[in-house]
Amino acid sequence: MDFDDFMYIIPKMKDITTTEDYNGKEFQDIMSPKERLDIDIASVQDAKEAAVLGYIYPNQDDKTCILLTLRADYDGEHSAQVSFPGGKKEAEDETLKDTAKRETMEELGLNYCDILFVFPLSQVYIPTSNFLVTPFIGINSEIPEFKTNEEVAKLIEVSVSELLKDKYVGTEFVNTSYGKKMEVPCFKIDEHIVWGATAMILNEVKELFKLAMQ
Repeated sequence: MDFDDFMYIIPKMKDITTTEDYNGKEFQDIMSPKERLDIDIASVQDAKEAAVLGYIYPNQDDKTCILLTLRADYDGEHSAQVSFPGGKKEAEDETLKDTAKRETMEELGLNYCDILFVFPLSQVYIPTSNFLVTPFIGINSEIPEFKTNEEVAKLIEVSVSELLKDKYVGTEFVNTSYGKKMEVPCFKIDEHIVWGATAMILNEVKELFKLAMQ
């Protein structure tokens, strides 16, 4: 997908999310481990707030890409997992949108003007770390220059055109908070397994693209 085509589509994606009958959770549930399907976000209490960013931009060939990151190894639940840039809301953040932008700037070495916010997606609850995550879509109309910090082990550039072909979708056995070697739906991107909350959010983005292109 050429980036000019994406810029034509993105207002339609935003409009879709504001309609009364839009239900992003149904798109997320397609890639949810079955043990998480019964979680009612409205009933979640005392969760920590976090925000992530689906960062969309043109590559050197002017093709539309969305960025994922491989987290560095650390002592925590999400060590060495594939994720969107983002993190926990801090006292300095007035809104979760501020959180998503600050964290993305810190992790990817971007400037304030490198991120144009477009709209939020559906929230995701992560039981193992007790985070209620709000995803946002952000864009850059220019080719970004990334300078990652110590939290990021690798950048994973995902072609939107390839994402829409379903070529990455599969299942994999992984160790989860529910048990070891559990079969979960996932995206298989290069040598990386993308599952859990990241896969759920990525699938909502994918289905939004499809709706906007109809």
